[in-house]
Amino acid sequence: MAKVTVIPSKKNPITISPMNALNKRKVAAYARVSTDSDEQFTSFDSQCKVYEDYIKSKPNWEFVKVYADDGISGTNTKNRVEFKQMIDDAIDGKIDLIITKSISRFARNTLDTISYTRKLKAGGVEVYFEKENLWTFDDKAEFLLAIMSSIAQEESRSISQNVTMGKRWKMQEGKVQFAYKNFLGYKKEDGKIKIDEEQAVVVRLIYKMFLVDGKTCTGIAEFLNANGVPTPARKTNWTKNTVNSILKNEKYKGDAILQKTYIRDFLEHKPIKNNGELPQYVVENSHPAIIERDMWEMVQAELKRRDSIGASYSSSSIFSSKLICGDCGGFYGKKVWHSNDKWRKEIFQCNKKFNKEKVRCTTPSLQENEIKSRFIQAYNIMMVDKEKVIDDAKMVLEVLTDTSLIESQISECENEMEIVSELVKKLVRDNSLHSQDQNEYKRKYQELSERYNKSKEKYEKLIDEQAYKNAKAITIKSHIAAIEQANQVITEWDDSMWMTILDVAIVNRDGTITFKFINGNEITL
Repeated sequence: MAKVTVIPSKKNPITISPMNALNKRKVAAYARVSTDSDEQFTSFDSQCKVYEDYIKSKPNWEFVKVYADDGISGTNTKNRVEFKQMIDDAIDGKIDLIITKSISRFARNTLDTISYTRKLKAGGVEVYFEKENLWTFDDKAEFLLAIMSSIAQEESRSISQNVTMGKRWKMQEGKVQFAYKNFLGYKKEDGKIKIDEEQAVVVRLIYKMFLVDGKTCTGIAEFLNANGVPTPARKTNWTKNTVNSILKNEKYKGDAILQKTYIRDFLEHKPIKNNGELPQYVVENSHPAIIERDMWEMVQAELKRRDSIGASYSSSSIFSSKLICGDCGGFYGKKVWHSNDKWRKEIFQCNKKFNKEKVRCTTPSLQENEIKSRFIQAYNIMMVDKEKVIDDAKMVLEVLTDTSLIESQISECENEMEIVSELVKKLVRDNSLHSQDQNEYKRKYQELSERYNKSKEKYEKLIDEQAYKNAKAITIKSHIAAIEQANQVITEWDDSMWMTILDVAIVNRDGTITFKFINGNEITL
């Protein structure tokens, strides 16, 4: 009969360390708090101290480090820097055992919890969850871990839903909250939203440079960077998008639109832009305004105007994108004649004047003082009866803001498309259930498709028309505000009048300029 001799194992199959080794286990702890309140910070500091003392009190343990993430949610591990470093160190053999308060402190995402504990276990690293008294090297650990992690995840979902509902109730009540750390111009004082005057200077400068000086968002960003002005996030790298967001933000006029974004997945915590999926709430005069309402409206109108111009817009001169050639419709630009001699002078001429691919424009070149002088004359002529100018503009505004007919037509199109959609569904359903002449089926289907497309095309045109009227109304509204504040007669050049009251100035072949004002008035001089 064969003789069997058992050779006892010399190493732990999980830790890969000698069975009777006297080596100390290298032990680390992981601590995390999920908010930035003072109370939680105290808890955070306490956790770190308690863990360090506890590990050092064990004679067979060697203290490695307390890895700690503060103010970070546990629903996923994407932004938990210390957690990731701990995992890397453990896999590299620097840690044998990790102690943490509970599964919910480690991770509330079931997938993360199980995958990381498996990864650590495969590398010979154990995790001990104090609250659950769970050691991951225990044979029953994975089953219990899966159950407990799922419970923790559901608790997280419930908390997230409660927090979301709380925020929405506050929105419905018109309660406005600011992310002060990343918002330029405001601060919290005595529990209220107050203007930070030092930062507000930068906000007002941005609006002035854009509206009065005609600067682009890129140009403003370059200026702020060159002068070392801190961004809303207190950094030094301004971008055109940052400037653009400040110009478009309604909070600077004292209003607030709530629920612009929402969290779709409580695990990801990624804000999603609200494109109508959830209601939004507009709170007017919710806090002190840094920018006057009229100026803010003017900026929105100018943003739309520049968007319509596109890449052709130039901020090299306030004349560049409003002075237009009567021959080709192109913009006038600044040119320098005799740049290197005593006859040097700056003039404005059509940018396409010497375009070889087209017939040369015959509109004349103009000097800056000519343009300014004629604009002042045109302005004074228009403003002879200031009240009439304002009344006429208000009548135009009234027509533009009355969108009841368009809204009714949009509603009709929506109803028609809905009816046709149901007819198509019925046609397809009947064809699948009953034997039919397929040629007749295709004919009916084609008729309904054409009917739907016709309604859709009309619907899209109406939506565009509505958007145009709304944009034009904003422009007229800002024009009225500018006229009301303006002097009836001006004797000196004013950049703001050119930018806010004038639509375009067309240079004619005979050398005259036709000034078209936003209210529709045209004066040729």
